[in-house]
Order: sequence, then structure tokens, then C-alpha cells
Amino acid sequence: MRIRGYGITVGRLPTGKLNRISDVPGVTVGHSTVIGDRHQTGVTVIMPCADNPFVRKLPAACFVLNGYGKSAGLVQIEELGTIETPIALTNTLNVGKIHEALVGYMVDRCAAEGVKLTSVNPVVCECNDSRLNLITERVVERENLLEAIAGARPDFAEGAVGGGRGMGCHGLKGGIGSSSRTVSFDGRDYAVGILVMTNHGKLPDLVINGDPIGRRITDAQNADLPDRGSCIVILATDLPLSDRQIRRVLKRCPVGMARLGSYVGEGSGEIFVGFSVANRFVSDSGPAVTAAERFDDARLDPVFRAAAEATEEAILNAMAEAETVTGYTGFTRHALSEYLGKV
Repeated sequence: MRIRGYGITVGRLPTGKLNRISDVPGVTVGHSTVIGDRHQTGVTVIMPCADNPFVRKLPAACFVLNGYGKSAGLVQIEELGTIETPIALTNTLNVGKIHEALVGYMVDRCAAEGVKLTSVNPVVCECNDSRLNLITERVVERENLLEAIAGARPDFAEGAVGGGRGMGCHGLKGGIGSSSRTVSFDGRDYAVGILVMTNHGKLPDLVINGDPIGRRITDAQNADLPDRGSCIVILATDLPLSDRQIRRVLKRCPVGMARLGSYVGEGSGEIFVGFSVANRFVSDSGPAVTAAERFDDARLDPVFRAAAEATEEAILNAMAEAETVTGYTGFTRHALSEYLGKV
């Protein structure tokens, strides 16, 4: 059950129809989950569009709040302001394998479509799930990536699935969560969608709508753990934002984290990646000068709020949807659902 199923409403802006990142047209999400005696892990893939993103690249930006992370592909996003592949989320030591798998996927897709490819920039982000998963065995394979891509859909699962299977959040079970907000300009509605992979925060700091619930939860295993492990936030929108404006919006996502009690610990990598499905770029064979819509910076305040609200709710959805999981050492991450309405 998502967080609103417990009667908890976040923010005041309206949500999209699904209240997921997939309220942005063309965006879908898929998972592949690996569960076993030694493993609680997987991969989650955000498909930014239905067609080939290498042919028509999407305006994009990234923002690193705390750089304790091993993400791939961020340098080119910062330089060129575009993405050209799906975005994959997995565990820390599987970044290399998933990067290689994404290269293979894009090579095969472009070959099938008659598109020449000699270089590509896969985007892979990670959190460390080693409290529950024997991470050194690096069991997430190319087949898992392809399974996640094949299963991508708008109404996707949340919680302890895919890349979020082994993750924690504020000392409890974390995972994959999503939310969206609708903003209106000039008589037209636009979506701002967020997907998170949560693995950050401390239990005593957890606050939900101003209620310090974390202080009342008794969980001896998790209460005093340091804040390390990271949070990945992916933002999508159909607003015609430039890469500079997307980066400005990404900088407001940490507001949603802070409202839940995150202090961004030294060992927690907070990485934010965003893209727009508007004003896409054609390949090098296109004209030198093209027309594009421009969004007024002076009108960004509702977009900033939308990003913050959706981030806050996405994190809560990740926690509310996740079940209790015990890892290979016997360590247990308990679900938030065990405590909601009881403390």
C-alpha cells in the first residue's frame, strides 16, 4: 500500500493520474529482482521515451549534493546537457556490468534500426545494498537489465523491487518509490515526475508531515546506524526546460529529503538526474539551427515546489510499499508498514 493508503497526504499540489514518474508522457519503468540465500538486489530501468533516445536525445542535467557515489555517465550529461540511453539503477559493485549491458542494448537497438553508433553514454546510478546483499558476488547480469527493459510499463511496482530490493531508508526498509505533481501554465497541464532509490537517513531523524515518528519506533538493530548508503533521485517532466533549468529544479529535490529528516550524511551519496521529453535534439545529420520552446525562469516557483513535494512522497512510497527483508547475515530491515498507525 502506498503512503496515501495510510491517510498521509504530502504537499498541496495535485498529483498526476498515476502519481508516478510515468505520468510524464512516454516514460516507463521496469525491474528485475534477484532474491536468494545470499542476495537481495536487482536493477531498475527508467525508459525516458518509447523511441530511440540515441537518435533524438533528451535535454538533461545532473546535480551532486554529496559525491560519495560511483555513478556512470554524469560527466557527459554535465558537458552536453542531454541523455541518450535509458537510466539504470543498481547496487554499487554492479555498475560496471550494467554499464556494459546498456552499451550492448544500445548497440543492438541502433543496429536493428539502421542507426550508426560509435560512442554512447549509458547512465547508471547506484546505492550500496551490502547490509542485505552479498554485494561482492555482483550477480546482476545483462539478462537482468534486458528483463527490466522488456517489462517497463507505466504502472510499475514500488518498494523492495529491482535496484531497491536490498536498500534501506531511515533505518527501515527502503527501495524504489515514485510520485508526480501537475503544474499548469497558459491553460495547459504539465507533469513533474520523480523516481527514487532510497538508501539514506537515520531512524531517530525520520519525520512524516512534522511528526517525529522515528523517535517512537523501537528498532535496536537500526536506530544507531550511521547515515550512509545514498539516495538516487530521477526527475522527468514534459515542460520545455533547458538543461540549465532542469538542474535548477533538481536542486530543489533535496528539500523533500530534508522534510523527512535527512541530514545528508558523510557516507551517503545524493545524486540527482533529470530530463525533459520536450525540445528533443535530432542526430548530427539534422539542421544546424532548430526552433525550440523556451520556459520563463520567473515562472519556475511551482515547478520547484512540485519537485520537492514529489520527492518527499516518492521516498515515503518506497518505504510504505517495501516489505521487511532479512539479508544473508541475518540482519533485518523492517518495513515502515509495521509501525504506521501503531506508534
